[in-house]
Amino acid sequence: MADKKKYGARAVEKARLVAWENSNPERDYEIEISYPEFTCLCPRSGYPDFATIRLVYTPDKLVVELKSLKLYLNSFRDKAVSHESVTNLIFNDLSKLLKPRRMEVIGDFNVRGNVKTVIRVAK
Repeated sequence: MADKKKYGARAVEKARLVAWENSNPERDYEIEISYPEFTCLCPRSGYPDFATIRLVYTPDKLVVELKSLKLYLNSFRDKAVSHESVTNLIFNDLSKLLKPRRMEVIGDFNVRGNVKTVIRVAK
């Protein structure tokens, strides 16, 4: 039987973060990336959680390839994971791949149940 998954679902399934060479490693500069359509699942209720994930970093030798980052972040949409855990996991994965001079990942989660959560992880 042929795979009935759409091409987007197949791409998310195969998502892997990819790094490119920094074209200006001699200079300190900041890269800021905002991903306003992040979703994951609440590990207690199974309801979706929505957030803006913001990445701010000063690269060293590598920068993240944006399509790979988009697909990687989309891979959390069906995963049950807490706000704190997913923000730290994103930080850890990007830090391991890029080894940046400085980095901050912010998970700015939408209000749910009258509670607003913002998680900041930095080095």
